[in-house]
Amino acid sequence: MLSRCSAVDAQTFADQYWGRRPLLSSAVDLPRDFSDLLSPGAVDELIAERGIRAPFIRLARDGEVLAKDCYLGAAGFGAEIGDQVDSAKVLAELAAGATVVLQGLHRLWPPLIDFIRDAVDDLGHPAQANAYITPPDSRGFDPHYDVHDVFVLQVSGQKRWVVHEPVHTHPLPSQPWTRHRAAIDERVQTDPVIDTVLNAGDALYLPRGWLHAAQALDTTSIHLTVGVSATTALDVARTVLDELSTVETFRRSLPMGIAAADQDETLATVTKVMAEVVTALRDNAATLSTGAAVRLSDRYAGLTRPVAVRPLAALSAAADAEVDVCWRRGLVAGLDRSEGRVVLRLPDRTITFPASCAEALYALHRGEVVRAAALPGLDPADGAVLVRRLLKEAVVVPAAAR
Repeated sequence: MLSRCSAVDAQTFADQYWGRRPLLSSAVDLPRDFSDLLSPGAVDELIAERGIRAPFIRLARDGEVLAKDCYLGAAGFGAEIGDQVDSAKVLAELAAGATVVLQGLHRLWPPLIDFIRDAVDDLGHPAQANAYITPPDSRGFDPHYDVHDVFVLQVSGQKRWVVHEPVHTHPLPSQPWTRHRAAIDERVQTDPVIDTVLNAGDALYLPRGWLHAAQALDTTSIHLTVGVSATTALDVARTVLDELSTVETFRRSLPMGIAAADQDETLATVTKVMAEVVTALRDNAATLSTGAAVRLSDRYAGLTRPVAVRPLAALSAAADAEVDVCWRRGLVAGLDRSEGRVVLRLPDRTITFPASCAEALYALHRGEVVRAAALPGLDPADGAVLVRRLLKEAVVVPAAAR
């Protein structure tokens, strides 16, 4: 993914740009296009034929998000759902200068499903994809910042982008741009860091917090925005503190009346608890770190999705002892040996296996492609039984579907 979105190599991007400063990558320097990910024809297909529903679509014009009834309607007999897109209404709003935003395309459009899976693997952070379709000489949104990093990929047409330095660096999801309207209005009166026109094939990386505004020129502009929800040190700290819930001391009630105490008394209580936290972190560092790592892994698993399984293909493969299988890409899991068993810990459940399955499970977890009848450490019959269960549990998939 990075090789398509960045004019520099992955290591340079990680060291010099990630979370630090914008990067403009011109298709002139590194010829590319993004029409395989989305195209004008694909946009029409999504709007006209794919039954898109809110919140997978929204419209905006001149900084204002439009009411849903401007572009949604009933779907008719056999699909009595009132929040599907009305393509005729969308046409009318586009003609009037509205920007169409197709959201969550990594869940809807096959090329972007694969592309975002690659992005998550490359970046190690959750990612998603939206498309912005803006008619000529129009803009959808006022100058603002995002609370996630973005890669802007110009698909077709042209769009002018004006980028200014942050007024609030590294904003969290709880710190939206609307809290800093006055500072943003003042900052955008200064000289921009970037003022450029993106043409088809150009890409722009913006770390969260960088101010930006964009306007289509004399043709309809389509661009993709790959949003990346970066894990922060604060996220790690929160998982560590959450792990203190396993320590009885921190589950006890504070003295009666503490919420109504004067400021000095409240400060004394806060200072005392902070000292206890520091002591607990020091004395139980190994245990708390292990638990926090599990929580952080679960958090990541909750924000990402492994590749989808094809149920009928999986059931068919489960009956074939000669099928080649591999780990389901993107499935977060842990393997441990415990009391003569092998424990597979998934985000939503735990599965145990006989110790004899350990070698086969670890081989699959490493990403090896293995034939059901030739799993290491198991005879063909036992290997077929293990693969059958793993297929039905959506842990492995037929290798061709990886």
